[in-house]
Amino acid sequence: MAKKKANANTAAGEGEQTAAKHRALQDDIDAKDAAKPKSAAKKQKPPVQAGERDQPTRLPAQHLEKPGNEHELDLAPRFLAPDYVGSGKLEGMAAIVTGGDSGIGRAVAVLFAREGADVAIVYLSEHEDAKETQRWVEKEGTRCLLIPGDVKSVGFCERAVEKTVKKFGRLDILVNNAAFQLHSASLEDLSEEHLQETLQTNIGGYFHMARAALPYMEEGASIINCGSETALFGSKELLDYSATKGAIHAFTKSLASNLLERGIRVNAVAPGPVWTPLNPADRDAKKVAEFGKQSDMARPAQPEEISPAFVFLASKVTGSYVNGAILPVMGGPRG
Repeated sequence: MAKKKANANTAAGEGEQTAAKHRALQDDIDAKDAAKPKSAAKKQKPPVQAGERDQPTRLPAQHLEKPGNEHELDLAPRFLAPDYVGSGKLEGMAAIVTGGDSGIGRAVAVLFAREGADVAIVYLSEHEDAKETQRWVEKEGTRCLLIPGDVKSVGFCERAVEKTVKKFGRLDILVNNAAFQLHSASLEDLSEEHLQETLQTNIGGYFHMARAALPYMEEGASIINCGSETALFGSKELLDYSATKGAIHAFTKSLASNLLERGIRVNAVAPGPVWTPLNPADRDAKKVAEFGKQSDMARPAQPEEISPAFVFLASKVTGSYVNGAILPVMGGPRG
């Protein structure tokens, strides 16, 4: 018991240390940005609404300290999807969602619970956000387990899976969503520490979690990776991030082929711009206010507009013949 408690404390401590490292990297990029001349504003097109209710189009000029807390955002991301009615598509299943404390991960966790799944939330160090996610998952009537730590650690990923299986008795769905993003104006500005943090979190963490989960997954299980429009179109100031998202897309297709005979499906969702703490914890306040305006819909998505795609891919009812797919949810062909 003492050893298990020590492991849990170590994992939480590693998460806090990584968050501190993220803030140091952020400070370095912020200083470089401050020294660069500002570009002129571009003419904006009107935003498009295509859902059951209008989504926000005016964003606050706000910059967050990494790793980015959702409860600190002036405009709270919408994650509840009030028009989405559950129908038991994931009844009796158990899922792990990495980066599930906020943003897309929180929205996915809530809809998974609405469809009947128990959900384990893996997150870095955003404890207040994670507890809020837990509250909403449990409000849907299923169980929620919070597991803080760093997916760069192989040992942590293995312990996270073991805790989930011990708590829920099974593991049917893995959502790889945890990510590190920090822009860099040029390749020369991209430090080795910055590069390795992105690579080891965004693609290394996906490998670690999938490898740890597979021994517990049976026929009908699924893995869903969070890709990005940047993997398809690139992003001139997200060189490392875009590269990892491209790797995630390739990993998805390759693992889908590898696991096909075991009846375990692997797919990815490739979102366009989404209003989550990720970008306010990357860009300066003025650029955050313009976030998503260059997309086809001239606005960012809200997390609740992305999460139904994960349910579609996770469910054996709706996704049984979908494997190796990269599902774009970008508001248009160019995101």
